[in-house]
Amino acid sequence: MFIHVILPLCGGLFIFLGGMKLMEAALRHLAGPFLTRWLNRATVSPWRGMLFSSGITALLQSSTAVTVLTIGLVNAGLLTYGRTLGIILGTNIGTCLTTELMGLQLGRLAVPLLCGSLLCWSTAVLWGEAVPSRQYASAGASPGSNGLSRPQAVQYISLVFAGFSLILAGIRVMQTVGPWIEQAGLFRWFLDHAAANMWWAFAAGACLTALFHSSAAVIGMAISLAAAGALPADVGIAIVIGSNVGTCVTALIAAVGGSVSGKFVAWSHVLLNVGGALLFMPLIPGLEMAAAWISTEPGAKVAHAQTLFNVISSLLVLPLCYLPVWTRLEDRISPHRIKR
Repeated sequence: MFIHVILPLCGGLFIFLGGMKLMEAALRHLAGPFLTRWLNRATVSPWRGMLFSSGITALLQSSTAVTVLTIGLVNAGLLTYGRTLGIILGTNIGTCLTTELMGLQLGRLAVPLLCGSLLCWSTAVLWGEAVPSRQYASAGASPGSNGLSRPQAVQYISLVFAGFSLILAGIRVMQTVGPWIEQAGLFRWFLDHAAANMWWAFAAGACLTALFHSSAAVIGMAISLAAAGALPADVGIAIVIGSNVGTCVTALIAAVGGSVSGKFVAWSHVLLNVGGALLFMPLIPGLEMAAAWISTEPGAKVAHAQTLFNVISSLLVLPLCYLPVWTRLEDRISPHRIKR
């Protein structure tokens, strides 16, 4: 059991998380200097804030990073609570890019992509040593507006693809446990209980996400097991919905000791995700049918269901962000408002 199930599952999850952190760190170096300025410019309305947040979350591959940064900006008085409503909605939509890429089952490309990324990174390192940044002016070039020279930018882009290749490799490793995990008595017990009551799978997704502080890792595991035939698609969808609730834990931790506005941001994130989960849990069969129109492959169905869940939930809540109550609440908890 340890060699055939626990070791591959933990090892694949370790590789997956390592790839996520590598990709996230590289993307932050590429886009980080712009993020604060962009947040203030793009949050004039909830609609624009949602679109921007969706894009930046897809770019950084971490809804938690954007949410925590938003709470930090609100606590620092650099962003008002009312301007975070669209950001909160967009973070859930932005994570769907990662989920959809997982659903494509591109594991065969992991090793070639990793080798190509490391080759590009090595070439960029040698390029940077051969042409120092101070020589760019004489060569008719200059570092980018984010403070990175061209070799440095290529290095970080290469690391982004290297991180993505590790994500693919981790998923492929986790998929190898499919035949063995089907025979595990404990897993069969869980499936039997989940089939009778989907809230077991929901609770599992929420608890695992709170433990790992990464909904993408739990979703990746659910997609991998579904693609391997070890997990029914509807149970995987329930785990995915639960992971959206579990990811709120990090936001609540980030808000501890912060301003009233920062706590409002965190609890708004909780209400959105919990409300969406309570709405869609009884609708899992319909969600699975809708996902099946796009793809009949079990892993892809879980990925598509995640996308439909997040997009529909955010669009349903978006009109509420324009209610006058938020402006009055913002005036009360943020008397020194930022001029728009």
